[in-house]
Amino acid sequence: MKALQKRLLNLIQVKCCVCESDNAKIVGEGKDYEYNTSDDIFWAMKCNLCGLIYLNPRPEVAEFQKIYPANYHAFNFSEKDFGIVHKIRSRLEAQRLLKSFKGLGEGSRILDVGCGDGFHLKLLHQYGKKSWIPEGIDLDERAVAKAQESGLTVYRGSVESIDLPENSYDGAFIIQTIEHVENPNKVLQGISRLLKPGGKLLIVTDNTDSLDFGFFKKRYWGGYHFPRHWNLFNKDSISRLATKSNFEVEVLETQVSPVNWVYSIHNWLVDIKAPNWFISRFTLKSTVSLSVFTILDIILQKFGRGALLRVILKKPL
Repeated sequence: MKALQKRLLNLIQVKCCVCESDNAKIVGEGKDYEYNTSDDIFWAMKCNLCGLIYLNPRPEVAEFQKIYPANYHAFNFSEKDFGIVHKIRSRLEAQRLLKSFKGLGEGSRILDVGCGDGFHLKLLHQYGKKSWIPEGIDLDERAVAKAQESGLTVYRGSVESIDLPENSYDGAFIIQTIEHVENPNKVLQGISRLLKPGGKLLIVTDNTDSLDFGFFKKRYWGGYHFPRHWNLFNKDSISRLATKSNFEVEVLETQVSPVNWVYSIHNWLVDIKAPNWFISRFTLKSTVSLSVFTILDIILQKFGRGALLRVILKKPL
């Protein structure tokens, strides 16, 4: 019988997006344990100059449709599918958004870059000031269609080139998205172009100085999200990126999240071919495991070792 042909992606060689250097070493490897979109083995590289962790080689942009399948969670994070997890996350994320943008006045325009199905935009509509104007941008037509079905104002395209008025937004946020993009520096510059002078940008992304990264970095760390996370930061590398993009750092701290703990265990279980019923206990729908690791990360947060980075940048006046 003819052997099954391997499903391989078209990959390209890249350098550190902060230093533009290829002075790096392998710190981890693994597969697409979550969606099984290819048979490739992927390598996580650590820049020896700034500490950025990046995927090299990584998929070409033309492979987006393959590596983000139709059942990708960001395309439809709904209460119907995720139940109580959706309710709890909605309340937490709403509180975090309002905390980040509490200084914005009436009629402020706020842009969600990489908005997916519009989850965070809905929260701004529901919990933010009624006069705020939330809008979104996303590259994926499936995500944009889902958001627009909900009545949200969402544009399809990249923030680097989209035809929107310059210096017109009071605030912007890029939540769990900057790690997915091809060139974070250009993305931040694109956001800066749209922000008013003094405008604020909220970034939330995985933290490579977290304890979960230290435990699982060789193969199973959930933050790798192979092959969809292309650039992963710690406080030093995200600060360097902000400076490179001509932003001022106002807040640089960590934030609680159980997701990378849960998916690190999930990935290990998938790799050892554990029973599906056991693997299913460690996903975004698993209330017990998410609760346990939330408690653990709350403790770690007190020592500045939370699973996520929370950064607020300011466009200079």
